Amino acid sequence: MISGDMEKLYPSAKTLVKECVASRVHAKDASLYDFSEQAQSCAERYMGWTDLASNPPYPLRDIQAFADSIISQGLNTVVLIGQGGSTQAPMTITKYNKPDSSKITFKTLDSDSPVRVRAILAEARPESTLFIISSKSGGTIEPRLALRAVRDAVGDAMTDEELAEHLVAITDPGSDLERQAREEGWAAVLPGESSVGGRFSALSVFGLLPAALVGIDLEELMEHAVEAERRCSEDAIDNPAIVLAAFLYDNYLQGRNKFSFLTQKRGRVLGLWIEQLVAESLGKEGQGILPNIEVDTLLLTKDPGDRSVITYLTKTDLWDERRNFEMSLSYIDPAIPRQNYRIDSVEELAEHFVMWEYAIAMCGYLMRVCPFDQPDVASAKAVVLDILKEGQPEPDFVQDFIGDVLMGEAEVRLAPCFKDCTDIYGALRALLGSIQPGDFFALNAFLPFTGEGRREALEAIRHGVADKRGVVSCLEVGPRYLHSTGQLHKGGPNCGVFLILSADELKDIPLGQEAESLGSLAKAQASGDLMTLAERGRRCVHLHLPDNSGVTLRALAEVVTGILEELDAR
Repeated sequence: MISGDMEKLYPSAKTLVKECVASRVHAKDASLYDFSEQAQSCAERYMGWTDLASNPPYPLRDIQAFADSIISQGLNTVVLIGQGGSTQAPMTITKYNKPDSSKITFKTLDSDSPVRVRAILAEARPESTLFIISSKSGGTIEPRLALRAVRDAVGDAMTDEELAEHLVAITDPGSDLERQAREEGWAAVLPGESSVGGRFSALSVFGLLPAALVGIDLEELMEHAVEAERRCSEDAIDNPAIVLAAFLYDNYLQGRNKFSFLTQKRGRVLGLWIEQLVAESLGKEGQGILPNIEVDTLLLTKDPGDRSVITYLTKTDLWDERRNFEMSLSYIDPAIPRQNYRIDSVEELAEHFVMWEYAIAMCGYLMRVCPFDQPDVASAKAVVLDILKEGQPEPDFVQDFIGDVLMGEAEVRLAPCFKDCTDIYGALRALLGSIQPGDFFALNAFLPFTGEGRREALEAIRHGVADKRGVVSCLEVGPRYLHSTGQLHKGGPNCGVFLILSADELKDIPLGQEAESLGSLAKAQASGDLMTLAERGRRCVHLHLPDNSGVTLRALAEVVTGILEELDAR
C-alpha cells in the first residue's frame, strides 16, 4: 500500500478530517465547491473519477479481452496519438512498465515536431501497428492533424480501408471522433466516461487499455486502486491523500507555492503526470502550486523559501543507481519541507494516481478554486485557431541569428514590457534580468527533444537559469505543456518568466487543411502562447529560430549562459 514518510502533521489535515472532505469527495458531493456557482456546476459534471476503481464504468474483462485479441493478431507495435490528459497517464504507465516487461512496443505521439513524427513512424511497420487515437472531446487539433500525417505516411503501404482495421478510437460518446471512427469502420471505438476529465482519467479506459496492451494485469492493477480509494476516502488523519493535501496547502500558505519533484530516471514520467494534475487543476484565479521536475539536488543545498520537495524512490535492480539517488538527496537543505514516497511495482502506480487525484481535489477545496476546469487552456486554443485562419502575427523584429557565423534569420516577438528591445541579445538580457526571487522560469520549447545535442542545449539553459538566478526553472515540451502547466502559466500568480522557442523545419510534413504543415501548427501554437501570456501581463519572449539543429540550440545556450554570467556578476 502507499508508502510515504509523514514527517509532521500539518494543521489543514485536521480541517479536512473535521469537515469530512475525503468522504464527500468520494460521494461526489459538488457542494464542497459551493464558493461559486460556476465551480459547483463544474464539479457536478466532473466528479466521476472518484470511484473509478470500485465502480469501473467499462468492464475490465472487455478491455483485457480486446487487448489480448490485438496481441493474438500479431500486432506488435502501438502508437498512441493524443494530447494532454488522454496521453499523460498512458505514457506514465507504459514507460514505467517497460524495464520489467512489455508484450508490445508502445509509443506515444503527442508532438507537433516533424522530427518526432518521422522518427516514430520510421520505427513502426504499418501492417503490424495499431494506432490508437485518444481524445475525450474528439476535436483536439493535435491528434486530428497527427492522424492526417499518419494517413499520408502509410498511404504507400496500405489503403484507407486497410488502415481503418488498424485504428482504434478512445473518446467520449457522441464526439466527432466517434462518428468518424464508425463511419470509416475502425477496428474499435471504446467509450470514455463523460463525467471524468482528462487529467483524472488514468484509471478509466484511457489508461487501462494501454496498460493491458503492454501486459499489465488489469485485475491486479485495480486491486491496488480499490484499496487506495478506500483509504483516500476515509475521514482519518492517516489518510494518505489528506496528508499530501495538507503538506501542499500549508506550505503554500507559507509562500512555498512550488515543489521540486525528485526521483530516479524511471519515475520522472510519473512527475509529468503529477505536473499536469497539480498545475492545471490549481493554477487559476491568480493562485496555483507549480510542480518542478528537478534533476540536480545541488540547486537545493540552500533553502530559497519558496518551495518544498517531494521525492519518489522507484524500483530499480541496480544498487549503484539506488545509492546514487539516495546520496543526492542528502544535499538538500533540511529546512526545505519534504515528503517522501516509494513505488515498488507498476501496479502500485494505481495507488498513487488515486492519492494524488484525491489530494488535489482537497487542495482545490482549501484554496477555493475549482480543480476540474481549465479556462485559460481553452482561451489559448482559440487564439491558435485564429492564427491558423488569419496568419502569423508580424514579428517585432527579424535578425540574423546570434554571432559571427551566418545561421539564418530569427523572428522575435515580445511582450509589451520588452517592446523597447531591438535585438536578440537585448531581449534575452531584459527577460532574464527581470527574474526576481520567488519567480519561476519556463523554457517553453516547440522543438524536437531527440537527436544529438538538442535536449542537452535546452537543459543547459534551464539549469543555468536555476543556478544563476536562484529560481525554479522548468523545461516544458510544446505543445504538451499547453494542456498542462500552460493553465498555471496564464491563470496562476504573475510570477512566471517565459522564453518560448520554435523553429523552421528543414523537412516539414504538409497537411493541407486547417494548418499548412505540422511545423506551421507548432509556430502558431508558440505565437499563440506569447499572445495569451502577454495579454495577461506576463514577461515573455518568443524566439523563432532558423532551424532546430543541435548546433543552433547550442549557440543559443552559449548566449544565454553569457548573459546569466553577466547578470550574476553585477
